[in-house]
Amino acid sequence: MNPTTHTTAPDCESSQFILPDLINDCHYPLHKNPHCDAVSRASDQWFTDVAQLVESELRKYLDVDLGAYASVCWPNADAFHLRVCADFFNWIAIIDDWMEYGVVDAREAHESCLLALRDPVNFDTEQLGGKMCKSFFSRFRETAGPGCTERFIQGSELYFAAVAKQLDDRAKGNMYELQYYIAVRREIGAMKLCFALIEFAARIDLPDEVLSHPVVKALENATNDYATWVNDIISYNKEQSHGGAPWENIVSVLMHDRGLDLQGAIDYAGQMCKDAIQRFETNRVILPSWDEEVDRQVAIYVEGMQDWMVGSLHWQLGSIRYSGKDGRAAKQDRIVKLLPKEPL
Repeated sequence: MNPTTHTTAPDCESSQFILPDLINDCHYPLHKNPHCDAVSRASDQWFTDVAQLVESELRKYLDVDLGAYASVCWPNADAFHLRVCADFFNWIAIIDDWMEYGVVDAREAHESCLLALRDPVNFDTEQLGGKMCKSFFSRFRETAGPGCTERFIQGSELYFAAVAKQLDDRAKGNMYELQYYIAVRREIGAMKLCFALIEFAARIDLPDEVLSHPVVKALENATNDYATWVNDIISYNKEQSHGGAPWENIVSVLMHDRGLDLQGAIDYAGQMCKDAIQRFETNRVILPSWDEEVDRQVAIYVEGMQDWMVGSLHWQLGSIRYSGKDGRAAKQDRIVKLLPKEPL
């Protein structure tokens, strides 16, 4: 299914919307890594040193505290592995922004970062995204298994290709239909890299036959969909105020594709998230068995996906990146007042 041409954003006269009851719909226990504070400080210092941003730009990223995000997504990692995950979050946040706003060319960033991933020891570059990639991935490779390493690299290939396609669609004014958007969102969200980091953080390396199994793929897709759709719901307010492209958020896509008003689209997306959790649970109970050691690793991997769903939900609901200073209030009463649109 291909994107259709659409040049106007959905009309919206609402002044607020009510978030779905995301917390009660996601019943998994939330855990926080005990190394959170120390790792967050170290990762912030790393980011400060390598990103070379002016103070106002630097503060925008440091205030988000992506180390805290990593600590709820990988709650059982030791300090070394959590630090790599936190540095990854800092890298993906800034490289994504740089490509979106044209600070760096997406294809140049792709080339530089993939070269760094393939040979982080010998590769050298002045491109900052590539430098950051070289730094955290050289540490990743110290303990990651060969399968896990290759999956991270392949996931990066898919991520950068999807970003380039999205930017091309944006330039052409294409509007995504729902099913096409779902497929695109699974790559744009970089969740396949995060799945590899679940293996890395847990010091496991699953066989290809396990990760290619339809049930495991279904679990990954459910996790990917849930995490990215929750992100779309929570980030919608910020995106609409900044004049974000209407095809790059599940809420706007639903308004266009299903003819819904804002609250209707929010409710529909919330039900999709709830259904994704049910898909996860349905597939969890039909997981096949391999041998004792593989089954042990699969159980860790599935629990890691569960941690990712609940961790990303709670962090994003309270994050100033998406909700500003009102994030914690919205988390409690679920009422989100629409931010005024910023001048273009």
